[in-house]
Amino acid sequence: MDVFVIPVGRDRYELYYESTAPIADAGAGETSSGWIARLRERFALMVRQAEDKEASGTGPDASEGWWDRLQTRLLAWVAERIAEQRLLWNLRRESEARLIHPVDLTFDQALTLVRRMLKRDHDRHRIWFAVNGILLILSAILAIVPGPNMVAYYFAFRVVGHWLSMRGAAQGLHRVQWNGDGNARLSDLRAALTRDHAARTTAIHDIAGALGLAKLPAFIERVATR
Repeated sequence: MDVFVIPVGRDRYELYYESTAPIADAGAGETSSGWIARLRERFALMVRQAEDKEASGTGPDASEGWWDRLQTRLLAWVAERIAEQRLLWNLRRESEARLIHPVDLTFDQALTLVRRMLKRDHDRHRIWFAVNGILLILSAILAIVPGPNMVAYYFAFRVVGHWLSMRGAAQGLHRVQWNGDGNARLSDLRAALTRDHAARTTAIHDIAGALGLAKLPAFIERVATR
């Protein structure tokens, strides 16, 4: 598994992982029963629908009813969350990973950054796991409304997603063996971020192509503006 340390500012970095493999089986291989199994079923359904929607490239249709448009927007939101958490969800099953970092960072510096970010992510997902668990329980009142309980599906996705992210962050912190690989193109990326918009866009796409990361430009535009 290749994990990239991506510069998104002069002294800011984000972790990045790209894979085209579907993750609708994100809860597979983990035995459960009862309400936990039902949570995972709802989670798998939301992920599968979001991935199918993203693959189709279709957006909201003006001819659809408000409920259908709401579901389309919800699935688009789920697809964005999948992209954000794909690294942690996949990391929880790994025992070894290659850390690809800017060549002007030492491996020890890059690993310190990674552990700091994984600790931050673990703490954040632990809080939101608890919050969304409470909201999922409260959403049960909507079960009396005919049709799919989209609110419950939403919170089921949040609960399971935060749980898997916690597991991935813990795995990366305590059990993954990290190996370093300095990359000059990632150092070039930091310099590219200081250019004007047109030159920056061209440079980012060139670097993404050289690294074989098709979705990297969209990721950088999303996180660099935070």
